[in-house]
Amino acid sequence: MLTHPRRATIWLYLLASILGGVYCLGFAPVDWWSVTVVAIAGIFYCVNAPAVNPALITWFFGIGKYGVGASWVYVSINVYGGATPILAGFLVLLFVLFVSALFCWPIGWLYDKAKDQSGKAKGQSGKAKGQSPVANLVLFTACWALFDWAQTWLLTGFPWLYGANALISTQFAGWLPVFGVLGASALLVLSSSALVVAITHKSLRVLATGVAVLPWLVGALFLQVDWVDTKARHSVALVQANIDQSIKWRPESALPNYQAHVDLTAAHWQSDVVIWPEAAITEYPQRAQLWLEELTERALKNDTSLIVGIPGVEVLDDGYRFYNMALGLGAANGRFSKHHLVPFGEYVPLESLLRGLIQFFDLPMSTTSPGASDQPNITTGIGEIAMAICYEVAYPESMRRAANSAAVLATISNDTWFGASFGPPQHLQIAQARAFENGRWMLRATNNGLTAVIDHRGHIVKQLPQFTAGTLTAEFDVMEGTTPFNFWGHWPLLIFLFGMTVVVWRQVSVEKRTM
Repeated sequence: MLTHPRRATIWLYLLASILGGVYCLGFAPVDWWSVTVVAIAGIFYCVNAPAVNPALITWFFGIGKYGVGASWVYVSINVYGGATPILAGFLVLLFVLFVSALFCWPIGWLYDKAKDQSGKAKGQSGKAKGQSPVANLVLFTACWALFDWAQTWLLTGFPWLYGANALISTQFAGWLPVFGVLGASALLVLSSSALVVAITHKSLRVLATGVAVLPWLVGALFLQVDWVDTKARHSVALVQANIDQSIKWRPESALPNYQAHVDLTAAHWQSDVVIWPEAAITEYPQRAQLWLEELTERALKNDTSLIVGIPGVEVLDDGYRFYNMALGLGAANGRFSKHHLVPFGEYVPLESLLRGLIQFFDLPMSTTSPGASDQPNITTGIGEIAMAICYEVAYPESMRRAANSAAVLATISNDTWFGASFGPPQHLQIAQARAFENGRWMLRATNNGLTAVIDHRGHIVKQLPQFTAGTLTAEFDVMEGTTPFNFWGHWPLLIFLFGMTVVVWRQVSVEKRTM
């Protein structure tokens, strides 16, 4: 039994880091969603323990969270970037420490400061600072939700590992079309943390148990609601060529890459929609003009809407601008340039220091420019298709705006960068959440998996196994109607956060007036 306060504190920091790693086991491919609930409850217990620094507690939690949940970054830097294991490990460590400091450390710091000020405003002593356990529960939820929201925009954001994504197959997922992944994750934090209050405060056990259970019951009720209706049914063919990333961008591979996708499409031109994955064609449109004309002719002959991933280039007076694009051909019209770029993948922070150090930073796609944030959808014979390229499907607000007028959602990706890691299954799980949030089917075409068709309730209808070449054919529904989340977005969450800010500010103002 630990009796020394300092030693006990050290063990709490270690426990926080372990809880961060355990938190990630609720996500794909492990899918032990219950441990995510336990991990959130555990970190709420740790930040309220005596003699700890809450900011350090949540920072250590973040180290475990991103160290396990974003470990797939190592594969891209080591295997495909050519970095030594030591250098790749060091860079991943820096990334984990930085992201944890950016999005997790402030949760504990803000919670501690707000709780402290609220407690002083109520005339409480330093030892018993803070409000009631239930009030602290709401305050902790608000701090967590604030930095979940910040993950969607701060320094371009890193909207990964939201708790509600892990619960996509449970009754709790009923909240996704109502409040989106951010709102649902906030309710998950509230529900999970309430378990701690129920266990540790006998006088509040009934109330805290109700707070813990109610979101699950209401989520189950929402799960029975059909927010949208089926309008039409169409067919799709999604191509997965499984091209090795180590040879994909070689100049001599451009023609074989193209031919592999043509061969896999040959028997499926009768499909209403055909989608090739991200950078299926590795030449710029100016150099691939004959190929694009050939594809357009074949698609028009069958009245097929074809969407292909291709790098784009714009010639400027002072140089060039490169884009990661989806191009509509045949019955499809328009182009979409990726707006949310991947740090160290499509642009290089501290470029002058890092470019040339690792081969990964010298690939054609690592000098990409972002597309406009308000691009129109690609139009097709079945209606508009809302596009997201690879990583940017993780941004709920961008997808929500695009889905507003869309018949279906689509995302193209190349998760080959991340091998057999946690990355590709997590990425697919995120696409499931986008589909359920907006009440639209999601068509996902990838280079080597996981290619899938997802229905409007986030269920995987059909998918191809990873690391195999093939064409996934399926039927999908065009839906009409709007989910609550698609209508109001994150405004309910932002109003809640604003309300919490006003409450804390008023309490601080009261304290200042009485000093």
